[in-house]
Amino acid sequence: MEENLYDEFGNYIGPEIGSDEEEDDEWLGGLDEDKGRGDDDDDEAMNVEQEKGGDRDIVLHEDKKYYPDAEEVYEGAEALVQMEDTQPLTEPIIAPVKSKNFDLLEKKMPETTFDFNFLAGMMDKPNLIRNLVFVGAMHHGKTLFMDMLVMNTHEKDWKINKEIKYTDSRQDEQDRGVTIKGTSMSLVLQDSKDKSYLFNVMDTPGHSNFQDEVVAGMAISDGVVLFVDVIIGLTAHIERMVKHALQDKMPLVLVVNGIDRLIVELKLPPTDAYHKIRYCIEDINETLEKLYDNVGMEVENRTYFSPLKGNVLFCSSLFRMMFTLDSYATLYRDIYEVQFDAEQFSQCLWGDIYFDQDTGGFSKTPTDSDQPRTFVQFVLEPIYKIFAHCLGEEKEDLESTLKEVGIYLHKRDYDLDARSLLKQVFAQFFGTSGGLASWIDMIVKHIPSPKGNAANKVERMYSGDQEGEVAADMKNLDYNGYLMIHTVKNYHRPDCNAFDVFGRVMSGTLFRGDRVKIFGESYSLDDDEDMTIKEVQNLWIYEGRYRVEVSHVPAGMWVLIGGIEGSVKKTSTITTASNDSEVEIFKPLRFATSSVIKVAIEPLQPSELPKMVDGLRKVDKSYPLCKTKVEESGEHVISGTGELYLDCILHDLRRLYGDLEIKVADPVVEFCETVVETSSLKCFAETPNKKNKLYMVSEPLEKGVGEDIEKGKVKIDWESRRVADFFSKNYDWDMLAARSIWAFGPESNGPNVLVDDTLPSEVNKGLLKQSKESLIQGFQWATKEGPLCDEKIRSCKFKILNAQFAEDAVSRGGGQIIPTARRVAYSAFLLATPRLMEPVQFSEIECPADCVAAVYNVLARRRGHVVRDLPKPGSPMYVVHACLPAMESFGFETDLRTHTSGQAMCMTMFDHWQLVPGDPLDRSILLRPLEPAPAPHLAREFMLKMRRRKGLSEDVSVHKFFDDPMLLELAKQDAELQQYF
Repeated sequence: MEENLYDEFGNYIGPEIGSDEEEDDEWLGGLDEDKGRGDDDDDEAMNVEQEKGGDRDIVLHEDKKYYPDAEEVYEGAEALVQMEDTQPLTEPIIAPVKSKNFDLLEKKMPETTFDFNFLAGMMDKPNLIRNLVFVGAMHHGKTLFMDMLVMNTHEKDWKINKEIKYTDSRQDEQDRGVTIKGTSMSLVLQDSKDKSYLFNVMDTPGHSNFQDEVVAGMAISDGVVLFVDVIIGLTAHIERMVKHALQDKMPLVLVVNGIDRLIVELKLPPTDAYHKIRYCIEDINETLEKLYDNVGMEVENRTYFSPLKGNVLFCSSLFRMMFTLDSYATLYRDIYEVQFDAEQFSQCLWGDIYFDQDTGGFSKTPTDSDQPRTFVQFVLEPIYKIFAHCLGEEKEDLESTLKEVGIYLHKRDYDLDARSLLKQVFAQFFGTSGGLASWIDMIVKHIPSPKGNAANKVERMYSGDQEGEVAADMKNLDYNGYLMIHTVKNYHRPDCNAFDVFGRVMSGTLFRGDRVKIFGESYSLDDDEDMTIKEVQNLWIYEGRYRVEVSHVPAGMWVLIGGIEGSVKKTSTITTASNDSEVEIFKPLRFATSSVIKVAIEPLQPSELPKMVDGLRKVDKSYPLCKTKVEESGEHVISGTGELYLDCILHDLRRLYGDLEIKVADPVVEFCETVVETSSLKCFAETPNKKNKLYMVSEPLEKGVGEDIEKGKVKIDWESRRVADFFSKNYDWDMLAARSIWAFGPESNGPNVLVDDTLPSEVNKGLLKQSKESLIQGFQWATKEGPLCDEKIRSCKFKILNAQFAEDAVSRGGGQIIPTARRVAYSAFLLATPRLMEPVQFSEIECPADCVAAVYNVLARRRGHVVRDLPKPGSPMYVVHACLPAMESFGFETDLRTHTSGQAMCMTMFDHWQLVPGDPLDRSILLRPLEPAPAPHLAREFMLKMRRRKGLSEDVSVHKFFDDPMLLELAKQDAELQQYF
């Protein structure tokens, strides 16, 4: 160890600086010598030294390169460098994948009691097919009954104590507890003789706002299964639906549901329960009698409900049991193993018939005063006893009791709650799925097959020639004939980006890959603009929560078609692209109600307007009665039947079809404009070229004419003699005026009439006829947008009194005549004391007797009035029928429940139009802000607010609708009148 390298304390200090430099020089010199000597060596050593030196270079942080550039990875691609981040901080750099789990769908194809190939084979046998629609009020058991069909055919681990509501396949339906969309299922079911039938069943909503879904279901069905709760009976809403079914000549069968409520809720003794059931059926038959008279059906074609006819099923959807008199009689024969005529016995189980135990026979007179009727003794009492034993006995006693009637339950079943235990007991007591075979027997017997009902269906739905080849194929249900499909609904795909079209094959066979013509609702032989050609990409049998793909669908079946939705809006008619015969469309659906409630909407972010418009198109397809419109002010307006209907539409727009936030204005209603007097002056207007002149007056139509036109009791395309007979017989029109009816407006079934009241001596009838189309267009334009506030005109008759036309056709073209006809109609309207009309809602309120006074108070505050109130026989409830203006109906249901502590339940639907009190053109009325207007000022207030909302001028402008000569004539008349005062 060298001492000069360390100090006296032993610390290392190193060599002296001078000597160190010498050593360095020596080292470098040696290296240089090596370098000089190694010129002839390989270059590899030198490269290594250079690389070692490169690693030691200092690189700044911003110059470091960890990953290759985009240009290096994607050669030839253009790279854009942004100096600022264009993505807002609220958005994640990589957005999470959103899956719309709004629909409750099966993850895989479920196990069923039938094979889907067998189902596909049965499609070719129309005699074994039944197309049904379930109709009934809300909470009357339709969806729970559908569950029984699903449980019978789908092999899953169904929980006995849980309500599945399988056809409520939307999340919001499950959350609200209300069916919103009609959902169909195609199931193979066996009758009591184990014969298989293919049932196409549609479960429809019971809420009065969703009548459109019921009407769509009826359009493709051959029969109606009417569900009525035995306590509540037939409601006003279902009365309307039954009337619609009778107009379409659809057969009905009755399901009296909620038998358990008589036992569990009302706690009625068996005899009183019988009287309640009997009253319920008789009440329905009385209503049917009234509706048959209204529809005008022949007496021999009328059918009434009677358990003896076999068209009434007694049911409890909650406890999963059902039976008819025939099935109950068969049950007795099977339990007691006695040979007797079950059909004959079933005829003795209803009515005032008593069993004589001494003789073993039946008589119409009781042997003593306490003897029960046969229905009570043989049908109700066993059910009452089952309820009593299951609810009151211990496990051991109950087991021995059930064994006596052949019911053997698993040990764990006795540990279930009472409701689940009763379900298990009834499932065994009445047979498969609680007696489902009895319902199938009833349907097969009383509702025709597609082939049996085809002629009636074509007659009611097809607008074309009933004697042509196309109609003949449909009436024969020819699966080799012309392809004709009537579509009525659109169902969205799980991703909500596309729609599939649902309808019924009326004739022919539809194959996957077919090229088809699609006719919209506005198609006609004269105007084929609403026609497109598409290729069918998919065919499914719709099963609620899943779909079964098939290769072809023959006539008589329901089908879901994929790949053609782009050209279908509401309903459509589909035929093959190669079909050259004169095919006309199926009639658009007729609804018993109108979309009179509307809201204006706009997106929260203005940049999302295109997204909202696209969402509105989808909503328009999804809801049959929904209307969307863009006002002149630019606001988007949605019209619907009620508050719940609009709430569902807005929910779908936000969550399903738009995925955006929207601002919603306060709801308003549609108004109509009308007149109450005849025009005070013969109004005239000149065309812009001053070569043509039209004279017209306006007057109110007789009461009921507008409603008859809207309901289709009279049609403008009838022969003029037939139209004239209708008006002369029903409304005492003279034959000349009745034969001179030119058009209805604003549509072909609109509630306004245009009459040619000119004289041949004054008018050149040849020129008038040549301009007829232009005059009609001007009249229909005027009645579509009235002068008061751009709303439709209603119940007005417009008479053409005189007309002067230029001789040359160029001077009296459509561009001259149409706007002039509109203007003269407006001037005639404004001189006939114009008034506003508002829609009136009918409300059926069910509440306890002590809440009736509160109902009256709530209605009185909303300009409403009670039509009648009466107690519900056999129940503690009162039914109140009331009318209230739709403008006052917003929040009515909430208000009603608040004032009755939640005990009142109401169903509200559009009923009729009535005049708004007051003159809308009275400028002397002063409206003060934030003060409610008195009744005589309402018309003025409604008109001004509506004009402001639509972006129109503050008041009706006289100069806009009257020519200068007409204004001079008015001033002259006014001056003459002033002389007398």
